[in-house]
Amino acid sequence: MSGLRWAPFICGGIRTRDFSHGKAYAHDDTLMHRVLDAREPCVVVCGVFDGIHAGHRTLLHDAMARAHGDGVPCVVATFDPDPGEVLGQSEDVARLLSCEDRVSGLLSMGADVVLVYAFTRAFASLEPEQFVRARLLAVTNPQMVFVGSNFRYGRGGEGDAGHLSLLGTRMGFGVVSHELEQRDGEVVSATRIRSLIAQGRLEKANELLHRCHYVRGTVEHGRGAGTGFGFPTANVACEPLACMPAEGVYACYVICGTHAWPAAVNVGAPPTFSQHKSHFLEASLVGFEGDLYGCDVCVSFVAWLRASRTFQDIDELTKVVLGNIQWVRQHLGEERTEVTA
Repeated sequence: MSGLRWAPFICGGIRTRDFSHGKAYAHDDTLMHRVLDAREPCVVVCGVFDGIHAGHRTLLHDAMARAHGDGVPCVVATFDPDPGEVLGQSEDVARLLSCEDRVSGLLSMGADVVLVYAFTRAFASLEPEQFVRARLLAVTNPQMVFVGSNFRYGRGGEGDAGHLSLLGTRMGFGVVSHELEQRDGEVVSATRIRSLIAQGRLEKANELLHRCHYVRGTVEHGRGAGTGFGFPTANVACEPLACMPAEGVYACYVICGTHAWPAAVNVGAPPTFSQHKSHFLEASLVGFEGDLYGCDVCVSFVAWLRASRTFQDIDELTKVVLGNIQWVRQHLGEERTEVTA
């Protein structure tokens, strides 16, 4: 897996506090209280951060290094839902991470406080200076604000990094505009990664994410066919906004609580059977006994195995699926493992 993190972001003991236009999250309630009172000098980094991909990580690491060097907390300011969803600018509404996973990921990377602004049309209508004064400076006291060079804010996206720098000169904070990360001659972006996932190119998407892509869902009763073939299955109905890979079969880990099982996972209803269900996974778990019905699970995609296909008969289907499971056994293991934070 080339050292990629396959487990989902897990952060225990997260404290939550409401503020006038959203929520704040931190491990340390005292620190969060000081930041929300806007008395504590800090470094702020702004962005949506869907996926927390390689480009986001570079920006976040630089902001955190500056904060820790100055001996002040690093505060991440982000938005939910994605502004593109609210403003109808984004056709691909699928999310690489839920808001909860995004917060957990940002905190696990080293953010001291995460501010999640509730993004509404009223919020979007604010003048750029209003956003800075009435939203950002109302709850933080930034010495420095880090943004990506494509960051836009305020009504109609009128504010950009240059405008923010001018406001910072007047209001007493500096601005660092970070050039966008590039890989293979293209900018690393959430849109690019969603496209790779939709094509089933999980290895490349995972490389840009610096982790394995995952989706969450609930195990429900399915056709019951897998058990008859000799391999127990978990049928997972995924969250509606989950960023689903192209239909096909993948090597994965299925994670429930602190336990993870290697699995061969079919995305989409098997074409051999007539029923079809969107946002549906059928996972053949290795080393699993019992049932997971009604459990919330996370499916972490490690590698693409094969495209979906129609089989002539059950014998051919069984042979191919058992071959997929054998690949998983050889490369991901044969038994349950523990997931740690």
